[in-house]
Amino acid sequence: MSPNSSAALPYVEETRFGKWFLRTETWRVHVLERAIADLVRLLPQPRASYGVVVDVGCGSGYSLPKLAQRFSPRDLVGVDIDPQMLRAARAEADRAGIQPRLVEASSTRMPLEDASVDLLFCHQTFHHLVEQEEALAEFLRVLKPGGVLLFAESTRRYIHSWIIRALFRHPMEVQRTAPEYLQMLRSAGFQVPETCVSYPYLWWSREDLGILERWFGVQPKQDREETLLNVVAVKP
Repeated sequence: MSPNSSAALPYVEETRFGKWFLRTETWRVHVLERAIADLVRLLPQPRASYGVVVDVGCGSGYSLPKLAQRFSPRDLVGVDIDPQMLRAARAEADRAGIQPRLVEASSTRMPLEDASVDLLFCHQTFHHLVEQEEALAEFLRVLKPGGVLLFAESTRRYIHSWIIRALFRHPMEVQRTAPEYLQMLRSAGFQVPETCVSYPYLWWSREDLGILERWFGVQPKQDREETLLNVVAVKP
């Protein structure tokens, strides 16, 4: 099976480099923290707390303390299909002094009750999934009416770039553009107002890693194909 083949697999496992990168300060600050801050900004009717918060694809668990702090859940759940990542997430939660429930499961088959989740966080997970429509159906199933999906993704333009192809591993045939992701969310049954959509163009999502702008002052093109998408979607 080729490195990017996704035959018979629900997701494509990250490379060794990718798993290392997910534990770096660059990931914590420039990827994860900036995404959460932007998604919080996009919330149409933010609440002081969300009772049940689920992090789908929680990985090493760096998002869990941030979600606990931002949303004050009574029940914080981390879901990941990789037991190695869940062990790392448990260690991270212990360091942060929080006690999330950590569940080893696929994003398409989560052991959660129907309409039991107030907020679902899916950050840089979807481009690893092969069964994307099935995952959205599962998200819709577990969310309460009025529940929110915080969806942060890299688009096809970024995932297909040479630097990502060289260092990471993804199911290339399922990658989508920003408009295609938005259409998929809406077709799945989510409400996605345009005011709840953001297209950050962060330095790490560019093929030149932002060098042209930072070093030479060359401004990005306005008519570019977007590399990142942040969305707050609501279950009707």
